[in-house]
Amino acid sequence: MKNVRILDCTLRDGGRIIDCAFQNQEIKSISERLEKAKIDIVEVGFLRDHRNIEYNGNSTFFTDVDQMRPYVCHGNNNTMFAAFIDFGMCDIDSLKPYDGTSVDALRFGFTKKNYTESKEEVIRWMKIIKERGYKLFVQGVNSLNYSDIELLEIVKMVNEIKPYSFGIVDTYGAMYMDDVDRIYGLINHNMDQDICINFHSHNNYQLSFAFALEIIKLNSSGYRQIIIDGTLSGIGKVAGNLNTELIVEFLVRKKKYNYDVDMIFDIIDEFIHKYSLTHSWGYSIPALMSGIYKAHPNNVIYLTEKYRLDTKDIGKILSMIDPEKRQTYDYGNIQRLYMEYNHTKVDDSADLIRLHELLDGRNVLVVMPGYSIIKYKDLIKKYVIDNECIVISENFISDFADEANRIAFFGSQKRYKNTNNLNYEKNLVIVSNVEKETGEEIVVNYDSLIQRDYEDFDNTTLMLLNLLSKLGIKHFAIAGFDGYKCNETNYFNDEQFDERRFAGKYEEITLNTRNMLNDYAMRLDRKTDVKFLTPSVYQDIFEQ
Repeated sequence: MKNVRILDCTLRDGGRIIDCAFQNQEIKSISERLEKAKIDIVEVGFLRDHRNIEYNGNSTFFTDVDQMRPYVCHGNNNTMFAAFIDFGMCDIDSLKPYDGTSVDALRFGFTKKNYTESKEEVIRWMKIIKERGYKLFVQGVNSLNYSDIELLEIVKMVNEIKPYSFGIVDTYGAMYMDDVDRIYGLINHNMDQDICINFHSHNNYQLSFAFALEIIKLNSSGYRQIIIDGTLSGIGKVAGNLNTELIVEFLVRKKKYNYDVDMIFDIIDEFIHKYSLTHSWGYSIPALMSGIYKAHPNNVIYLTEKYRLDTKDIGKILSMIDPEKRQTYDYGNIQRLYMEYNHTKVDDSADLIRLHELLDGRNVLVVMPGYSIIKYKDLIKKYVIDNECIVISENFISDFADEANRIAFFGSQKRYKNTNNLNYEKNLVIVSNVEKETGEEIVVNYDSLIQRDYEDFDNTTLMLLNLLSKLGIKHFAIAGFDGYKCNETNYFNDEQFDERRFAGKYEEITLNTRNMLNDYAMRLDRKTDVKFLTPSVYQDIFEQ
């Protein structure tokens, strides 16, 4: 029994790369020939709100199911025809009942935000689609955005609605194989058996075909129907989609399905190839960035075309967008972040060379402002002398070495501005979001040292450790990295480093710091290359 079906969404998702501006005859020919090739489900386009757009043909943005009728070909192959509805983007109350002459199914997409903020309305839309006679495909946008518990809640709702299909959707091309296995297993084990699982991926990591094969393998028992989305030649925005021809050829060769592969190749040659000459899709570094940062592809396209940025700059700006907002696109917000990013971006290549020359071949001691540097002052001084160390202090100027053998690193504007005798220091290092005071500072790029995935991404300690890694220094000693303790003196100079207003957040700050340090330690060749001279709540992280 055939338990794998192919849904071709070239005219809908693939068409987004040309703003869905297919000519009428193209839409008709592609649709008819996909039916002749025995493709199981053909998606002819979007259903959008007639109050917002005017339909004049030569587009797969439709405003009425009647407009799709010329492109639906119910031949002899039992092909199903579908259209896609986004929550809030069409007039659901004016949806005409199914009459067998237009699309058979409606795929309904909604975001996690839609569901959490408008759950009852989302459910109402689904009920209307079913009540008016259409097969309902439920497409929860960006499956990775849901926790397991949240997914189970969605599955419970789906079991109550009883749609034709429920989709696993890799909206931003950010999944890896373990994500597919986890999400499929969770849904498969908890969703009613008679509801199909529909898998839709984007090819940012070049894994779409592998995912399709994995879904087929996971469903090897064959008791559930699965639907796999693809587009001809993988056409689609940025990285594109699973290639329909790849999965079809696999099913013909390995499963003995009866798709007409030659017919599909002919459609690609006649209709899709010309678009590849004027539009790019498939693997690219910007597409990879879209996957890494789980960002809507329009953000990447805008940054690439508007500002012609280097890839690393695109990644930095994407990381500056709030994770929730990355999933949509707001060009005004991107412009603001672009200006902010350029304000702190500097060419630090010469300054990094200068720093490398200062540190090359030297034993390094990093001194942080914990109270222990007073308690263990003699021990620290002896270590500096015995090992001929160069001392790097964080957000203050240390007296553990003379001026020629010390560096003061500042990641805080407040700390730097309130530090005395800066003009007498030879080696002052600041990140580029800290304003210069002497004009002689060594300046390093702020955005190259932070990791925005962390809540405290601009933590000065993390920036300093990342700078050392950037300079190739992974073997060093640390003093004064005590960590916060309630009802105790935490700094060597409470007047300069008064942080008592954060006392209620000490536990949270410590946890966040531990998470950052765990990730940093994992990048070291050996965790024991970082030596603690003074007691620290974090030193266990660097023990084998």
